[in-house]
Amino acid sequence: MTTATTPPTPTDFEGFGGYELGGVYDEMFVPGQSNGSVEPRPHYADVHRQLLGLDAEALDRRRRMAEVSFRNQGITFTVYGGEEAGRGIERTLPFDFAPRIIPDGEWETLERGLKQRIVALNLFVADIYGKQHILRERKIPPRLILAAKSFRREMLGVRVPGNCYVHICGSDLIRDADGYKVLEDNCRSPSGVSYVLENRAVMKRVFPSLFNSYRVRAIEDYPYNLLACLRAGAPAGVDDPTVVVLTPGVFNSAYFEHTFLAQEMGVELVEGRDLVVRDNFVYMRTVAGLRRVDVIYRRIDDDFLDPLCFNPDSALGVPGLMNAHRTGHVAIANAVGAGVADDKAVYPFVPDMIEFYLKQEPILDNVPTYVCDREDDLQYTLEHLDQLVVKGTNDSGGYGLLMGHQASKKERDAYAEKIKADPRGFIAQPVIDLSQHPSLTADGWRGRRIDLRPYILTSPDGQGGFEINIMPGGLTRVALRKGSLVVNSSQGGGSKDTWVLEDPTRDDLPKKEAL
Repeated sequence: MTTATTPPTPTDFEGFGGYELGGVYDEMFVPGQSNGSVEPRPHYADVHRQLLGLDAEALDRRRRMAEVSFRNQGITFTVYGGEEAGRGIERTLPFDFAPRIIPDGEWETLERGLKQRIVALNLFVADIYGKQHILRERKIPPRLILAAKSFRREMLGVRVPGNCYVHICGSDLIRDADGYKVLEDNCRSPSGVSYVLENRAVMKRVFPSLFNSYRVRAIEDYPYNLLACLRAGAPAGVDDPTVVVLTPGVFNSAYFEHTFLAQEMGVELVEGRDLVVRDNFVYMRTVAGLRRVDVIYRRIDDDFLDPLCFNPDSALGVPGLMNAHRTGHVAIANAVGAGVADDKAVYPFVPDMIEFYLKQEPILDNVPTYVCDREDDLQYTLEHLDQLVVKGTNDSGGYGLLMGHQASKKERDAYAEKIKADPRGFIAQPVIDLSQHPSLTADGWRGRRIDLRPYILTSPDGQGGFEINIMPGGLTRVALRKGSLVVNSSQGGGSKDTWVLEDPTRDDLPKKEAL
């Protein structure tokens, strides 16, 4: 296990001296009165004052305390590839002290936009596996959906409880000078929420004084809300459902998170070999015999869920699980085939989904996207590779993308051949200047690029609609390398605590917890 946080060095440490805005939106600072100076935004003033009063030695002491805390609790993830290709490297997620702060009014807009979006995504998936109205009316090219790797013909005509297909979603948001935009939606098994909870816990342990001047909305009820969401999605007629978390096992990169969530919810963590299907019902093997399972929070991809239906070589899944699902005897979250909603070639059509299903204007904008499956977009992409970020439509975690402005001509030419060979497999987007936030480096506080992944829980409300619960804030990821725009933890990124401030005029919010 390794860690990658950078200790400040007393001899070179400048604090906030020399901090540069760099021509991008800065979350903490605005230009000051004198040339080149900066001053904190009002909601950052107290955090800035306290951090300003700490020297390199004091900050390094807290850095070491945080590392010990993460290490002792086994809070790790696994990075694949790189110099040790083929071997996973287990490490702690680099943690940055300066919290990101989101005022309540700003969050209220994000929350409304995310709720609108997740309703549209659920209606879309239900439609795609139902009567396909959106395809019949040519709002989305049918071949784009039917050729999607994540489209599951096995789900056609299958009804799920409350028509809720995407129970847990992590939508990635970025901000530039024009405001927030949605970069992508993760509708399969979004990970990272355990780090959000642990970041908050560590901040309270090593930096309790930072909270003194703020009313920060609590996030610690997420496991409770997740369990309530899963129970609400149980098959009809099951009043006291048994919920389990299905993990691929200890070698999975997010195994810590699987164990963490199961423990926090008070449910069993199981592997495929712990479950068995009898007469289209799912049972868990226990020392007291078989026990029926009603809801499975799976952290396994569709391909590996049921070797009788998908990949026959899978040793991770449960033979017969899909039949139990089809007959309505077990609920699976997220539903099989929900990934069709987060295919990167489908993402540009989410605003169309909102208008088609909800008859509303989208509250949150998308990033402009070129779908290489369209001839004009393909041509534009090939002619402007040096100005674009190109992604595989089924890739994730920052793997396989091309940062055109940073790549060599040889790399761009090689990538162009891959795009020509499989246009459906790629999209392109302009390089977005992500906002920056102060991060602790060896030299002092320096601006590093960030994004935000809020976690959205959706369940049937029992009246034909959805009940939606969004954790205040989410996972702020940090590109720790200077100039980097890649924030993924698998690519060396870190994270920081995210604070959503309470609106003091509202009395329906949970009160601030005692530290």
